[in-house]
Amino acid sequence: MSTDENTHRRSVRLRGFDYASRGFFFVTICTHNKQPTLGKIINYKCRLSDIGRIVETCWREIPEHFPNVYLDEWVIMPNHVHGIIVIRYPKGYDPSGRGTACRAPTTIDTRSEEFGKPVAGSLPTIIRSFKSAVTKRVNELATNTRSPLWQRNYFEHVIRDEESLNKIRNYIWENPIHWWSDEYNV
Repeated sequence: MSTDENTHRRSVRLRGFDYASRGFFFVTICTHNKQPTLGKIINYKCRLSDIGRIVETCWREIPEHFPNVYLDEWVIMPNHVHGIIVIRYPKGYDPSGRGTACRAPTTIDTRSEEFGKPVAGSLPTIIRSFKSAVTKRVNELATNTRSPLWQRNYFEHVIRDEESLNKIRNYIWENPIHWWSDEYNV
């Protein structure tokens, strides 16, 4: 693969979709080379490693850094994290800067994040911040060589209706039970 092909990756994001808008997003974040560094499945539950506990702490802290975010269901597995992130806005808050509490914006926001141009409060910014915070804390504890913790990028799915939301919640709840047949269990 040429250098040009490496720098111009094909995006899996929906073209023209505003990832800073209100919505429910299902994400999967994998460890580097899907190494089981976050814990082990014992009796159908993930027993977290030290790194897994850091991941848990940083995941729970996401709403502290992004007040427009609510964490729905989530699970930490040995080599990945599944979660539903809900982006919402408190009354009177307008991330675009165009509206106010009494007026709605008159244009549709079609912002999409580009490489090197993060959008405040967007899903990519939230995930980047989370992965960075975990990596920083893990590296502070590491006494050996700092190897990559996360696989590049992450999987995302825009949840569009209640039926899909409930199916994904169920998938997350049952993930530890189905670990032995999970596609991420390599």
